[in-house]
Amino acid sequence: FKTRVGSEGKETVALGDVSVRATKVLDSLQEYLLDTAKERLVGGMNMMATYDQMKEALEADEASEYDGPGLYLVPWKCDAVNEEKIKEECKATVRCYPTDVNEAGMAEGKKCFYSGEDATHMALFGRAF
Repeated sequence: FKTRVGSEGKETVALGDVSVRATKVLDSLQEYLLDTAKERLVGGMNMMATYDQMKEALEADEASEYDGPGLYLVPWKCDAVNEEKIKEECKATVRCYPTDVNEAGMAEGKKCFYSGEDATHMALFGRAF
């Protein structure tokens, strides 16, 4: 049995060791993919931008051309009317409410980036393409 790990080339594995080696290779691949995805997420996120900054960046955003951050982690007071206004003004919507930052209390004492009211939690805004 032969396996390829990254760009190191092929490795010959004895038939009796295939299941152990395959498990190790798949675990390693999964770890690599998860780490890469986390790095891409962090690299594509703008923390604590103002609404005007987000709007300006997203207005210049073309899916195939824009190389800046496309996600905005901001303090937010959940309000369907304001979310609809944001969607109309710059085509951004709440993508999710990240549990890790909300459980850590990151929104406490902050004002909503859109309304200026006390933020209820942190929200991740972005555009869908």
